[in-house]
Amino acid sequence: MNTMRAVLLDKVTGAEDIALSECPVPEVRPGWVLVRIKAFGLNHSEKLLRLHEIQADYIQKPVIPGIECVGEIADPSDSGLKTGQKVAALMGGMGRSFNGSYAEYALLPRRIVFTVDTDLPWETAAAVPETWFTAWGSLFECLHLDKKDTLLIRGATCALGYAAIQIAKALGVHVTATTHRTEKLPLLSEADEAVLDNGMLAGTVHGVTKALDLIGPRSLKDTLFSMEKGGIVCQTGLLGGVYTLNGFDPIKDIPNGVFLTGFFSNYPSQKDMDAVFSFLNEKKILPAYGKVFDFDHIKDAVYAQDHGTVNGKIIVSTGE
Repeated sequence: MNTMRAVLLDKVTGAEDIALSECPVPEVRPGWVLVRIKAFGLNHSEKLLRLHEIQADYIQKPVIPGIECVGEIADPSDSGLKTGQKVAALMGGMGRSFNGSYAEYALLPRRIVFTVDTDLPWETAAAVPETWFTAWGSLFECLHLDKKDTLLIRGATCALGYAAIQIAKALGVHVTATTHRTEKLPLLSEADEAVLDNGMLAGTVHGVTKALDLIGPRSLKDTLFSMEKGGIVCQTGLLGGVYTLNGFDPIKDIPNGVFLTGFFSNYPSQKDMDAVFSFLNEKKILPAYGKVFDFDHIKDAVYAQDHGTVNGKIIVSTGE
């Protein structure tokens, strides 16, 4: 094939304006590989790009969005990979610094393309790369999660929250998960406790030794004061729509003996991907996701993302 279908963005683009365009299949070059995309997940990061960041001068337009995918090597170039090999790709500038995954093919730098050992269907595997890598890094690299812990997941009714619950429960960790919507409490049934979050948890939750805050700066101070002494808070998500902590005073706003860290998911490695997929295989876990759309209906997938009509990860299958 000399041409492929892809979503091309050159301006602020709501779901109603998402469309597939014909464009050339990228030509390989040294240090890059051509991936035939089988499926990809939608992410909040791409929504921010579509609705805001696309206006920035550092985004070369038009750009194909999408920060992750699973698929097969179509042309390995000089990478040492093999044609047809199963891979996952994510982050490292994907969908911003260079074209991403909302396409049938993607030309990607070798450093962000990782072999995967899995028998999961493509649609299920597509729920893994960015979401599970971020959950994995947050829980283990940052929180040093142990089966004796009590884990608080704040803002848990998102793809990352569900993945964190699955990982923690597979280890036997006690999980308290929160949502600010009463109607979404049943979605947290895999957690040990589902808590309605009114923005003030300090004094209402007890025994928390580790916390994954997916809401962000809006709730972070309260999360810090919800911890037991010696506890660790990892701030990973930004679901609260507040991106910085103005006037943050580390001396007063971090309780004595509580630790604050954060996970930045821009630097995945083969070791990380091996660990995640080995864990899935060993624990016989099927990664949770919300709904699969075929590529012809990517506009509907993006609409579902923008309007919050799907609970959990939205997956798009190219049907290749």
